[in-house]
Amino acid sequence: MKRIPLILDGDPGHDDAIAWLLAEAGRRRGSFDIKAVTTVGGNVTLDKTTYNALRICTLLGLPAPVAKGAEHPLTADLMNAPSVHGESGLDGPALPEPGIELSELTAVELMVKVLKESEEPVTIVSTGPLTNTAALLLSHPELKSRIGRISLMGGGIGFGNWTPAAEFNILVDPEAADVVFRSGLPLIMAGLDVTERALLQPEDFSRIKELNNPVSGIVWQWLEFFYEFHRKLGYAGAPMHDPCAVMVLLHPELFTVRDYYVEIETGGEYCRGATIADKRRVTGREPNAKCIMDLDRDGFADRIIEAIGEFT
Repeated sequence: MKRIPLILDGDPGHDDAIAWLLAEAGRRRGSFDIKAVTTVGGNVTLDKTTYNALRICTLLGLPAPVAKGAEHPLTADLMNAPSVHGESGLDGPALPEPGIELSELTAVELMVKVLKESEEPVTIVSTGPLTNTAALLLSHPELKSRIGRISLMGGGIGFGNWTPAAEFNILVDPEAADVVFRSGLPLIMAGLDVTERALLQPEDFSRIKELNNPVSGIVWQWLEFFYEFHRKLGYAGAPMHDPCAVMVLLHPELFTVRDYYVEIETGGEYCRGATIADKRRVTGREPNAKCIMDLDRDGFADRIIEAIGEFT
């Protein structure tokens, strides 16, 4: 079985970090070939997300070039979420300082290089605002056929989390999301419908701590920090939003997926950033996204814990 070539694009972020951990564990098991890591402004500013990406890749031993991407959305000012992830974007345990150099290429330039050089279509895993991917599609439409699919964390069919209608990643740059959802590329959408059910619970934290390896010691502290914010909101655990976008590639059997035509609301006072699914096919348009709607929570937690166990 051929390894799936991946570009990891995100704004880490505790759950981005665990998504990338899953990807690196998948690489070690022979499922993935991680070609590049690219960063974007989102959870915190671009300088912070890029610093976090370098530290995460150093911690995980993830052997891919890291490139700095878009500082701002396509047409709007950047909004951040330090209340969720802390001022650094990755508050909690101390991480190693970067042991790798930042690429001299921009994110889009590195994406272009990877797409041109890959023998197989490349999967883009986006766990932040879609600005880099949209910029790639707008500037290099001739390379669209080199993209196998885009697996993204963003949106929500039933509800939002940053506004009643919109999820954070999409709300940061709805115009970029609109470009991606209109691209005609195969899309997998891990929205809030599934990610808020993808909880790691305190008993899972204990199982991770008991693994007693250099990465598990960091991860359970990430989870404790991330859960503290969500516990105050009534969550039973830490929602693993971004890992869903990687896990669905490794273990699709864990998820319930529905094919919908999804549009992005780019205007409106109350609904900007909403992901609107045509569940009743009233538009007559063919589905453009595989939307994940549910999961086997216990199986999901077990697979994450197994992945952390790879880092001995």
